[in-house]
Amino acid sequence: MTIPTETIGSIPRPVYLQDGLAAFAAGTIDQAGLDVLVDRALTETVERLAKTGSPVLTDGEQGKPSFATYPLRGELALAADGAVIPFADGHTRQLPRLTAGPFRYGEFAVSYLHKAKALTDLPVKQPVIAPSALSLLYPADGIADYPRETFLADLADEAERDIRQCLDAGAASVQLDFTEGRLSLKLDPSGGVLDDFIALNNTVLDRFSAAERARIGVHTCPGGDQDSVHSLDVDYAGLLPKLFTLHVGSFYLQLASEPDPDRVLRIVAEQVQPGQRVFVGVTDPIDPAVETPELVRDRVLAAARHLPVDQLGTCDDCGFSPFADDTSTSRETAFAKIEARVRGTQLASEELGL
Repeated sequence: MTIPTETIGSIPRPVYLQDGLAAFAAGTIDQAGLDVLVDRALTETVERLAKTGSPVLTDGEQGKPSFATYPLRGELALAADGAVIPFADGHTRQLPRLTAGPFRYGEFAVSYLHKAKALTDLPVKQPVIAPSALSLLYPADGIADYPRETFLADLADEAERDIRQCLDAGAASVQLDFTEGRLSLKLDPSGGVLDDFIALNNTVLDRFSAAERARIGVHTCPGGDQDSVHSLDVDYAGLLPKLFTLHVGSFYLQLASEPDPDRVLRIVAEQVQPGQRVFVGVTDPIDPAVETPELVRDRVLAAARHLPVDQLGTCDDCGFSPFADDTSTSRETAFAKIEARVRGTQLASEELGL
């Protein structure tokens, strides 16, 4: 047995795909032309991930506009002026605002899974957006003839379908991206918004069997975009006890960029339940320096002092390019960090006698 290790999700898009996305936005190439570039990038990404020694692959989110907004295609009624996400360096990202119901996904994550699985015999993990993130699309002043309760019911149905299709299609696991968890405590220190997020996510998760939930995980981090974060200043102690009430089998936690990882690990050790696995972040996508395998090994061994090794895994702190237009990290750096994570996790496993 070795300690499992997994990529969180996104890999920076190659330059030709970045150029293609810009051309598509400008109307100089059509969807078919863009799809050719996406498929090329996907093939290259899956091949390069396999060459790093990664035992579980992802599609690198090459075809997603962002980790959060892939469902927002088709005939949804949206305005541009939705919730604003502020980052520490002063830049922002803005979600759209739903203007009318019903809410339906325009695209499901299984479409990405099918394409990736066709390119490899290795297991493929599929990231999906948590329903709590999409709940932010609903405006605070409501929508005429479409009550919030109806929206949340529709959202839960669509989120369940998103996850279930991936499980049924053979995903090794399905990872809910929940970066808004830590951010919610910055926006609402009372924890009320976080409680609502947890309750909504569990409403969806409780529709799955125990065996299915064992294949579902949740990723949380303080954000990662253009080498900046949105909530690293929020104490993990406010999030982790509630995070571990989510009804999932695995937790993927940003840790490499934490100022006091041992303190965080002590909190995690108090919360994790038998049968759950904790994937600790051992590489920091925002730090331009590539971690050595030896540094990764030492971070894994530090985590093993707090957590049973049969409940331990490793991951990156965050995706390397959660938004398609984020070029702050190069593909070469991302793959180098992933290879260091894989090798360092192997070194730690050997030192632990696994």
